[in-house]
Amino acid sequence: MEELEHFEQSAAPKGRPNTMNQYGILLNELGFDEHFITPLREQYLLPLTSLLYPDCGGRCLDSHKAFVVKYDINEDLDLSYHYDNAEVTLNVSLGKEFTEGNLYFGDMRQVPVSETECSEVEHRVTEGLLHRGQHMHGALPISSGQRWNLIIWMRASQERNKQCPMCNRTPTLVEAEGFADGFTKHSEPPQNISCALT
Repeated sequence: MEELEHFEQSAAPKGRPNTMNQYGILLNELGFDEHFITPLREQYLLPLTSLLYPDCGGRCLDSHKAFVVKYDINEDLDLSYHYDNAEVTLNVSLGKEFTEGNLYFGDMRQVPVSETECSEVEHRVTEGLLHRGQHMHGALPISSGQRWNLIIWMRASQERNKQCPMCNRTPTLVEAEGFADGFTKHSEPPQNISCALT
């Protein structure tokens, strides 16, 4: 939290974490990808997602987008109902102190909203939630304090190369640098990434 707040208050250029949150930090801007997020995904999260989500790419997560979102009384209070640009998402409540602001989950994206009932989940500081990226969800408004969440959108190029999870179309693949939203020209994961439990 200390490092995040220091970066937030600095004059360094900053990008928005995503199209829905206005306040937060892209962790690649802090240099967290190579030595923190990538090993976390490959060594710790991939074995879990392989068991929990094998049918939606959980066995072959080979890229990610990691960011922190911030909710504050004078800034963003909540997050509307949506699905993520990910096959699997990790959402960890980092702190600080806040009241209210529970998460809520509906059904999968393909189920009409009119047929969905939502379940509320209390998201306690230091606890994380894993869920499918296509699982509809949102965050209720905080009523006081400040809340920071670490979000990791984990992506599987084997799934994305067949169908874009955002528009449901077959993507046109081009050479790109970096993770490129998880799309690759490879039909298999890169050689240095192996699917767990295959």
